Amino acid sequence: MLYISPLRALAFDIEKNLRAPLKGIEFAAERLGEKFVAPEVGMRTGDTPSNDRQKLIRRPPDLLITTPESLYLMLTSKAAETLVGVETVIIDEIHAMATTKRGAHLALTLERLEMVTEKPFQRIGLSATQRPLEEIAEFLGGYETAGTDGQPGTLRPVKIIDAGIKKQLEVEVVIPIEDMSDLGRPVNESNAGFGTAGSGTGDSRTSIWPSIYPEILKRILANRSTIIFCNARRAAERLAAKLNELAVDEGVPGIVDPETGAMTEELVKAHHGSLAREQRVVIEDQLKRGELRAIVATSSLELGIDMGAVDLVIQVESPGAVSRGMQRIGRAGHQVGEPSRGSIFPKHRGDLLEAAVVTRRMVDGEIESSRFLRNPLDVLAQQIVAHAAAVEECSVEEVTSMVRRCANFAEISDELLNNVLDLLSGRYPS
Repeated sequence: MLYISPLRALAFDIEKNLRAPLKGIEFAAERLGEKFVAPEVGMRTGDTPSNDRQKLIRRPPDLLITTPESLYLMLTSKAAETLVGVETVIIDEIHAMATTKRGAHLALTLERLEMVTEKPFQRIGLSATQRPLEEIAEFLGGYETAGTDGQPGTLRPVKIIDAGIKKQLEVEVVIPIEDMSDLGRPVNESNAGFGTAGSGTGDSRTSIWPSIYPEILKRILANRSTIIFCNARRAAERLAAKLNELAVDEGVPGIVDPETGAMTEELVKAHHGSLAREQRVVIEDQLKRGELRAIVATSSLELGIDMGAVDLVIQVESPGAVSRGMQRIGRAGHQVGEPSRGSIFPKHRGDLLEAAVVTRRMVDGEIESSRFLRNPLDVLAQQIVAHAAAVEECSVEEVTSMVRRCANFAEISDELLNNVLDLLSGRYPS
């Protein structure tokens, strides 16, 4: 079995969460007196050391957890031989890839894998936020038979299991100032009550940030665990630092030594893709164990990483998409029947308008429509080169058939395909 995750961090989470159920099955077998051989779980991502990768080739696991890019590299190396017996491929958080070039790349990788395996494998796609399901099903399944010039073939049968239940949301849009129209203006007597920030030109201008920080801190202290989402790494680092400074200034118990006034431990830490894996794992565990009150994250925690019992999610700036808002706010209240509680802090008036629309659509469950890419030729070129390097010999007909079984390229014309092959052969169009 192959388990494909869009995030390295998510892959580690899955591997960790498999340990307890597998141990439970082993205990159940012992009680029943049944023979049980625990399936071996392996993992290959960009973080996997080369000696561990060699072990995976020498002794392939029963279940391999990997990322789209690592699977692509395996198919273009000796590791491809270990994939011959694959029977099932699970693609987690499929919505995160379906509409992107990364998704088209993965879809072609799956078609290349189909040419390696002993028999066609079952494909399983998982997601909580996607619409319409039929579009994602076509992307996942691809085509059983390749079509002809511009005409698609026969779709693989895909069973849609819509287990969706409407999650109860409690979302507030918070504006911590009286009038947002005064933001960014030079400070004068009429707006002296605003917080200020340097404009880079030497004068002070009104800013919403000095009003946002205390509101966020108040919510962190009112809950046991909070995740704060920002849309950029730099903003996440800055916000974490400012919240810790404010906690020291206000002398938060347990964080600040009452005698010296020094910080004894951080109230908030930043979490993003630039951090080393070891640091990310430590920060995630600290929040799960209750040692850390809050994390300021980017999209690194948006997908299904298990963060334990999160009481509140704070989104600074509009999430930009209904599905992203659902994924992020949905991190809170992960228990059955618990509502997901979230606070959105818009930064300016345009942001407020977008935040209001996104919140309305989140409450109504109106997620954006997804549409997978058609004919991304740069992706096609890369995969053709990789496929040609991985096999001893292949004909143009074999490549054409493989490409047209992929949903992204089901309707590609002979002319477009031949143009790509000409380009790769060095025959550039004049």
